[in-house]
Amino acid sequence: MNMETIAVELRNATEELISLAAPKKGQVLVVGCSTSEVVGKKIGTAGSMDAASVIFAVLQEVTSRHGLFLAVQCCEHLNRAVVTEVAAAEKYGWEEVCVRPVQHAGGALGTTAYASFSQPIVVEKIQAHVGLDIGQTLIGMHLKRVAVPVRLLQNKVGEAILTAARTRAPLIGGARAVY
Repeated sequence: MNMETIAVELRNATEELISLAAPKKGQVLVVGCSTSEVVGKKIGTAGSMDAASVIFAVLQEVTSRHGLFLAVQCCEHLNRAVVTEVAAAEKYGWEEVCVRPVQHAGGALGTTAYASFSQPIVVEKIQAHVGLDIGQTLIGMHLKRVAVPVRLLQNKVGEAILTAARTRAPLIGGARAVY
């Protein structure tokens, strides 16, 4: 798989999601990613540190430019814990857990995020405002409770299926409620 193509596809998708969902500065973009799926293999079988490096660089560049926090979901071997910056955890009150992701227990992207963030922290759970799920890694547990699918023109990164979501406040009331 061509890493330059992966970078272009991911940049386009991330920019499109941010444009459509319009998150506010300081909000959180969570990303789950199977680098195995990105390179055309079955999830959990062929993690690619090369793909993870490219993917993380794009995500960090785009989220930084838009003033968003980036959060990276680890694999199921770490119960899908999340790697982010200490500043995000402090702002949102997320509790740290004691673990360090490695390629086969955390995934390639989680490992790369931990090694690349300036002040990395691993937390058990978050409530992000927008999300990208690359390769059907199931990020829903890390989104705010009312998640809305966002249909992107870019629906794959490499060979992986791409799903995007935004969140909104719950609608309460009934027929007479005004939103």
